[in-house]
Amino acid sequence: MPHGNAPFSAAEYTRRIARTRAAMQAAGLDAIFVTDPSNQAWLTGYDGWSFYVHQGVVLTLDGAPHWWGRHMDSIGAGRTCWMEPAVIHGYADSYVQSTVRHPMQDLARILRDLGLAKARIGVEMENYYYSAKAHAVLAAELPDARLADATALVNWQRLVKSGEEIAFMRKAAKISEKIVRTAIDKAEPGLRKNELVAEIYHAGLTGVGDAWGDYPAIVPLTPSGVDATAAHLTWNGDPMRKGEATFFELSGCYRRYHAPLCRTVFLGRPPAEMLEAEKAQIEGIEAGLEAARAGNRTCDIANAFMAVLRRHGIHREGRCGYAIGLSYPPDWGERTASLRAEDETVLEPGMTFHFMPALWMESWGLETTESILIRESGPAEPLCDVERRLFVKD
Repeated sequence: MPHGNAPFSAAEYTRRIARTRAAMQAAGLDAIFVTDPSNQAWLTGYDGWSFYVHQGVVLTLDGAPHWWGRHMDSIGAGRTCWMEPAVIHGYADSYVQSTVRHPMQDLARILRDLGLAKARIGVEMENYYYSAKAHAVLAAELPDARLADATALVNWQRLVKSGEEIAFMRKAAKISEKIVRTAIDKAEPGLRKNELVAEIYHAGLTGVGDAWGDYPAIVPLTPSGVDATAAHLTWNGDPMRKGEATFFELSGCYRRYHAPLCRTVFLGRPPAEMLEAEKAQIEGIEAGLEAARAGNRTCDIANAFMAVLRRHGIHREGRCGYAIGLSYPPDWGERTASLRAEDETVLEPGMTFHFMPALWMESWGLETTESILIRESGPAEPLCDVERRLFVKD
């Protein structure tokens, strides 16, 4: 197997493709076309900021994968994929944002050339990168083929990480530690939030030692005060203020692998209710980590955490974590297993999750989270090493 500049060993890509083909056969598929850039990278090594145009990977039940995309991006595929140039295909720029032709017409030609005109082909229908128009054109161009929904088929094969992947995540975790500590150390009244985010970006991109920093799949989330009662807000140019809590939802990234880490800082003296919630949150995290053992289920982690909150009289809704690993914008989650009461995914060694038991209350928010690795035995291992508490700067 050729290797090129791909970040993993030939044996690792062989393992991934074998797992995916087994899932394809179980689903009765002759081929899949995956557009999720995380799945493309996982199968082929492709890494480029080109997912705003139509591109993807075709995998059949034998032979190498085929990468397909815009011609100018096929050069990048040749630089980053492990496969030979013969299976890297580029369509003309006249297809890009055209009103008279569509890139799926070119993909259909390639699929016909591969003998798939009448095949059962899986496509990722619930995916950020596969549009309704793309599906309609592909179906029209391949009238004798059967297009089946193969959403997350590849994602689920990524759930258990190899040793090579875990090594990348440990490097990402070191960067996460650095950027969270930077955010806490720099936070002070009067500092404009955008200036703090600039420090966070600098810390993340410079990395740690030989672990250079890649761009994270989610931008820094750094809301303060009442804004911290909501999830997923970014930043503005307002100054940080005394008497407010700010949570930092951040992740280091190494070769597209993430290890998210959240901590909260309070400037001044926090209210008693926040300190009581902090105790409950940390106790709940410890209970969740204890439940995060191979052979248990993802719901066991969530239930252990939620039981602690109920004992403390705290009401919380929603999941408290999700699978993580390799990802591209707009999300660093793998979109498979979740830590919630109805998810019964059995935990296996090598699975990695962002255990995310944040609390968003009426007038403040408190985020303390861990990226965790399911071990062969014993409770889960937190990948990062930053003190688990509310950081108070009075």
